[in-house]
Amino acid sequence: MAEIQLLDQKTIDNIAAGEVIERPASVVKELVENAIDAKANAVTVEIKDGGMTLIRVTDNGCGIPKDQVKTAFLRHATSKIQSVEDLLTVSSLGFRGEALSSISAVAQVELVTKTSDGFSGVSYKIYGGEEEGFADIGAPDGTTFLVKNLFYNTPARRKFLKSAATEAGYVEQIMVHMALSHPEVSFKFIHNNKNKIYTSGNGNVKDIIYHIYGRDIAGALISIEAESENVTVKGFVGKPYVSRGNRNYESYFINGRYIKSSMIYKAVEEAYKTFTMTHKYPFVCLNIQVRSELLDVNVHPTKMEIRFRNGSEIYDLLVQEIREALLSKDLIPEVEVKKEKKSWQIPAKQTEIKKEEPKVQKMPEPFEAVRREKEQPKKSVFAGINYNTQMTLNETSILEEKAKPDRKVIGQLFQTYWLIEFEDQLFIMDQHAAHEKVNYEKLIRDFKKKEVYSQGLEPPMVVTVSMAEAEVLSKYKDIFAGLGFSIESFGGNEFCIREVPANLYGLGEKDIFIELLDSISHESGNVSMDIITGKIASMACKMSIKGNQRISFMEVEHLLDELMELENPYQCPHGRPTIIKMSKYEIEKKFKRIV
Repeated sequence: MAEIQLLDQKTIDNIAAGEVIERPASVVKELVENAIDAKANAVTVEIKDGGMTLIRVTDNGCGIPKDQVKTAFLRHATSKIQSVEDLLTVSSLGFRGEALSSISAVAQVELVTKTSDGFSGVSYKIYGGEEEGFADIGAPDGTTFLVKNLFYNTPARRKFLKSAATEAGYVEQIMVHMALSHPEVSFKFIHNNKNKIYTSGNGNVKDIIYHIYGRDIAGALISIEAESENVTVKGFVGKPYVSRGNRNYESYFINGRYIKSSMIYKAVEEAYKTFTMTHKYPFVCLNIQVRSELLDVNVHPTKMEIRFRNGSEIYDLLVQEIREALLSKDLIPEVEVKKEKKSWQIPAKQTEIKKEEPKVQKMPEPFEAVRREKEQPKKSVFAGINYNTQMTLNETSILEEKAKPDRKVIGQLFQTYWLIEFEDQLFIMDQHAAHEKVNYEKLIRDFKKKEVYSQGLEPPMVVTVSMAEAEVLSKYKDIFAGLGFSIESFGGNEFCIREVPANLYGLGEKDIFIELLDSISHESGNVSMDIITGKIASMACKMSIKGNQRISFMEVEHLLDELMELENPYQCPHGRPTIIKMSKYEIEKKFKRIV
């Protein structure tokens, strides 16, 4: 057995730092929380290279007295609690006393601080846990931390950091949470000398939401105010049509602290049930005040998790109040009237297409006349196999060319399904599933062959994105262009989309673009062209005829012709059948004509 021995202090500090300091965003979180606890009403965070080379946090708080500066960097040194009993009623954001010790163990740190009654300020330098300097210095009231070269003495941990832009995106999320949870504090966030976030500190959460998330979301907010015996809830929820494909736009704060709670997630999703589609998540920003003795905040080193003694009370209150708020509002989204576009706009390096003036209609035509190059006739998938539609060996398929003269479209059932008679079979085709499959394979083929053309938007479409999403747009700008999107920066967090894929024009381009961006943002590693084209092509249902929509017999014949050209026309992109059938024998048996 190996000999048991005490670890040296440097090793202890590095282990502790590993629990608290995961990346630059962790440093920013701890320092900004300290600034808020120090009663600052103005906090500036500046980072360079995603925070890996420099993090500067400046506040106008109460400062640290000169004789307490060195003590502040010792492990478990804190002004927030004095005994174990205080853990039950702690109201400050930080309280463990591990932040400064952990940060200084893995970075080069300089602290400049001055109290209001101090004659001068103090500069204290500590690199890798080792003191480098301590001196008086002229300084304004408050505190400034300079954290340089994070993980410079633990290069193995630095390798696990992501790109500078990605790390900056994590910092941005911290600043968004801080601004939303403390609207009375003015926050400024600067990355590589560019202002990214600025809030006035006027206490108006809706103003902050507008500046961070944009006009569309700010205009779709429903105010929430509720109270029970031990809980107060205040904030905003979004109308269902602003839902996203992930929980990035859900923010919950317990007594001013941003937290993640599966219980709260479930409560909100229960309240939105039937209002949003499966796997869609709403915009939510809720500040929840709970009596401190009913909470255990000492659960996780980063204080991101929390335990509730009154979880059911919070759950029931959220479900009831959010659902009532949704039911009391007009949730019909406002329709944007689009101007008629005069001409197609074709990106460079794309194949020549027929130049025609499109007709902008309330609903797109169910079918477009598409001129295709006829390849050699494809062999039926049914030929030579015993398929579970009970085809027999070498039986002619309804989707073969030689079947066209004898197949007969009888009519439409429930305005969704088409009845087609062929030989001794009754075929039933789902018009949406079939058209979706045609559009899916056409989009895939066109994108792979780069036979894509764009439709200009008048006026252009402006979207507000996060830094992480902006990085995705920058990283994959060539691929987005290849899909038919023309995107350019519009300043700050906004991007201007001037062109969209022509096939998607008039079909809720903004929703489709946001859905595409969400799905790409959550892919790990590099995203290939195949992945992206697969994602946008899977949205073919957006441009397909729907159930309960009348179409003509001629259009049905055209759809059958298009299905004939597909490699596998029998399932839609989601795996549902496009066509089913019943034999004459089966029908006659049901009517007891055959016993």
